[in-house]
Amino acid sequence: MASFDIVSKVDPQTMDNAVNTARKEIMNRYDFRDTKGSIEYDKKANEVHIAMENDMRVQHTEDVLLGKMVKQGMDATALDFSKEAYQSGAMVKKDIKVKAGIDKETSKKIMKLIKDSKLKVSAAIMDEQIRVTGKKIDDLQDVIAVMRGNSEEIGMPLQYINMKS
Repeated sequence: MASFDIVSKVDPQTMDNAVNTARKEIMNRYDFRDTKGSIEYDKKANEVHIAMENDMRVQHTEDVLLGKMVKQGMDATALDFSKEAYQSGAMVKKDIKVKAGIDKETSKKIMKLIKDSKLKVSAAIMDEQIRVTGKKIDDLQDVIAVMRGNSEEIGMPLQYINMKS
């Protein structure tokens, strides 16, 4: 039986590089001159912390970070912008969660997509990943094509690892 795993994870070093290059660009931009703000990546909490003087600069910092992530080859859907920015003294702060692992709701969507594809494969949820098994590797590659075709519906970056035949 052939199998592979569907996972969602972000390389912490690549994310750190994207944050560092975004920080350098913000320091050099004219519209951010004399800014007391900061952008940091917390590897343990897997969050990006932005602190700026106003909401507009927080938004521009997010845009710069997304651009740097794309240049590093990362998927922009790996960031969760659902939390609102909050005032803390003279600064506006925002904590952006980096998505890691497939949550239960998303794994149910993936399982439904696999079943609706009518391919002769079986899928099982294992913690924060999904293992797909089938008799033919061609069926497994078709599952990967279905997942890539429905990436908008899934809403998070997926990687396909441990392909075994």
